[in-house]
Amino acid sequence: QSKSISDLIQLIKDIPMDGKQGYDVLGFIYEYLIEKFAANAGKKAGEFYTPHEVSLLMSEIVANHLKDREKIEIFDPTSGSGSLLINIGKSASKYIEGDNKVKYYAQELKQNTYNLTRMNLVMRGIEADNIVTRNGDTLEDDWPYLEENGGRKPLPVDVVVSNPPYSAHWTSGSYKTDPRFVKYGLAPDTKADYAFLLHCLYHLKNDGVMAIVLPHGVLFRGGSEEEIRKKLIENHNIETIIGFPSQMFFSTPISVIVAVLSKERKESDILFVDASQSFVKVKKQNVLRQMDIQKIFDAVQDRKSIPDFSRLVTKEEIKKNDYNLNISRYISAKK
Repeated sequence: QSKSISDLIQLIKDIPMDGKQGYDVLGFIYEYLIEKFAANAGKKAGEFYTPHEVSLLMSEIVANHLKDREKIEIFDPTSGSGSLLINIGKSASKYIEGDNKVKYYAQELKQNTYNLTRMNLVMRGIEADNIVTRNGDTLEDDWPYLEENGGRKPLPVDVVVSNPPYSAHWTSGSYKTDPRFVKYGLAPDTKADYAFLLHCLYHLKNDGVMAIVLPHGVLFRGGSEEEIRKKLIENHNIETIIGFPSQMFFSTPISVIVAVLSKERKESDILFVDASQSFVKVKKQNVLRQMDIQKIFDAVQDRKSIPDFSRLVTKEEIKKNDYNLNISRYISAKK
């Protein structure tokens, strides 16, 4: 291992990094190596890595919401390697004049993974004052917060982005009075997916935007999850749901979704995008191509209906379907 690392350092040393390349060379190398490591780590990769193509798509969607900001604050409560957070910042920075106008908040449970986040942020040339990281349990210990008059109040941010552990176990009964969940309800003990979603929504500014990766089951499962889903729909929080093919994430073979939400929204319709057929197979993984990313982004940006691909659905139709958000109920994709 020591020889491999030494050889790698010598190889990287010979790569030009004098600022004339037009992109973050070291950051690109770091993410490339993280991706290769994730590909060989199997399910453990879910602890720290979001596929670059999905990360890029989420970044462009979120950045499009933030064009009018002079500076922004971004929070990832399950930051992993920090790559998703950094990609969001990079995309948003395209619309902001000047440097170092993005502040990064990152929390991660596992110490080794948390160190990846810190290292990734520091090596990107971000000012130290714009990096705020914490090693902690997001559901157990709410963060970030502001100290005020001897107490704490939640820190609202412009963007929250997350790829949390899927269907994690948690002790929901301990959070009955937690302000993050009282308005919508508690996720079941065996599936904390909605707990992570509500935590993200809680830390969002009224005019902010969030994007979260979740297992497909959150769209249709019953019980307490159905009650939370109903309240999110009735409160107009859900803007967009994008369904991806299976075998896209190293951590799981199941299909996942990206949900885009906001806190205060007048419109009640939801855009559904079925991207389950938009991929190319690379070894065992299904990968989005640039043309797939662009097609999804265009549909989301324009909120337009495309036969067998995307559809804008009214709240009334969703209510008739008993608040079931399963994409196949609204789009019949060609197989």
